[in-house]
Amino acid sequence: MTARRAWPDIIFADRATRANLAKAAKTGSIVRLTTGIYSGLRLSDPGRVAREHWREILAHELPGAVLVDRSARRTMPDDQGRVFVAHPRSRPLVMPGLSILPRRGPTQVDGDIDIGDGLRQSSIARGLLDNLAGDGQRYFDLAEVERWITDILDDHGADRLNAIRDEARGLAPVIGRRGAMKRLDRIIAAALSTGPDAVLATPALRSRASGDPIDPARIERFERLAAYLRDQAPDILLDEPDLTGRRTLLPFYEAYFSNYIEGTEFTLDEAADIALAGRIPVDRPADAHDVAGTYRLTSDRAEMSRVPADADQLLALLRSRHRVVMEGRPDQRPGEWKALANRAGTTHFVAPDRVIGTLRAGFEVGSSVLAPLARAVFLMFLVSEVHPFADGNGRVARLMMNAELVSAAEVRIIIPTIYRNDVLAALRGATHNAVFEALYAAIGFARRYTARVDFTDRMTAERDLERTNALMDANLAETNGVRLLLP
Repeated sequence: MTARRAWPDIIFADRATRANLAKAAKTGSIVRLTTGIYSGLRLSDPGRVAREHWREILAHELPGAVLVDRSARRTMPDDQGRVFVAHPRSRPLVMPGLSILPRRGPTQVDGDIDIGDGLRQSSIARGLLDNLAGDGQRYFDLAEVERWITDILDDHGADRLNAIRDEARGLAPVIGRRGAMKRLDRIIAAALSTGPDAVLATPALRSRASGDPIDPARIERFERLAAYLRDQAPDILLDEPDLTGRRTLLPFYEAYFSNYIEGTEFTLDEAADIALAGRIPVDRPADAHDVAGTYRLTSDRAEMSRVPADADQLLALLRSRHRVVMEGRPDQRPGEWKALANRAGTTHFVAPDRVIGTLRAGFEVGSSVLAPLARAVFLMFLVSEVHPFADGNGRVARLMMNAELVSAAEVRIIIPTIYRNDVLAALRGATHNAVFEALYAAIGFARRYTARVDFTDRMTAERDLERTNALMDANLAETNGVRLLLP
């Protein structure tokens, strides 16, 4: 039978004699958190105990406090253990893991939310006004306020945001926030496209105001990828003119593997009949058109030298290339942006209404990436991450990747069958964990591999592919410990 613990989790000095508490702390029966506050959880981390019991501590030490400023958005301490409140008390209450930081000003006003224990939290209207009026670490900066407004629009729509503005308008004179109300009114008007958007600081709200909302999480991911790629030394692998003969059939194998990765599986003989001889099998016309359309693009040197100079050209290239690749599947709306949300496993791609805005903003982020291989990786990831079409996204992403290399006279890339899982795992790592090293390394290795294969004719190419394990099923290879070898 477990012994009953003598002391509660949190003990305040006014609930027991100070002499008894001091003695208990000295003997190790309880732990002192700060002056007048102890814990009976003597074997626990004091910081964790304070954070878990922050509400009890706040209610006892600062009764009637209102969560304000940064704490207006979350009913808990922030990542640094800080809780910002309005209360007549002026001095902070600091202990391991928890800092309660009061300021003077109006305490409870109409609209504040009762969170129990005699405590309240600012209404959204009050929180926005206070943060727009303040400056320093206890307040959100303008970008954070705009992200809050963006989330309100995303989760609740324009009517709710308008209602909050109306509430703030009535509250502002009560709490002395008339100046902040003017700023809030300008921001909300811009966000709803009823006022000039020059006042906006964040891409997410600017794009929404322009009618092309973005996926902020994706833009942040693109920014991190761009920063990583800018830090890499240029990895140049020129497509030497005297090796042109060795690249003769590279466009065919590029199209073949790009489709095979997506599950459009033909034998090499069948694929050659489709792409090189132009024969479409009657039993699989849609699959055959996928291969034929992809090859039509990969084999067109002029087309593969076209790269977007701005976001408008990016959108146009994506649509035109998708139209060619998917022309045999009218049900997949060739050349048209997706109408329904799509996903792969646990990865949910950008929502349909945010495709254009996210592609535009993402392209602008990537404009700082200059080295051809780095740009190739960025463009491929941008398209893959947005997934702008109902189907064919992987093929189009790889076309955009290789166009960056061809336009720079560098060696383009094939992703052999055996290497499929390596690249997809690297993509998942970039998507879910913002870890880009594996993706950059995987694409770099695939390019070095491609550069060494002799694509003069099918005999030379398939000899190299066979002896390097390129044609082996990726799952079977993984089970048997077989890897792609450099020729």
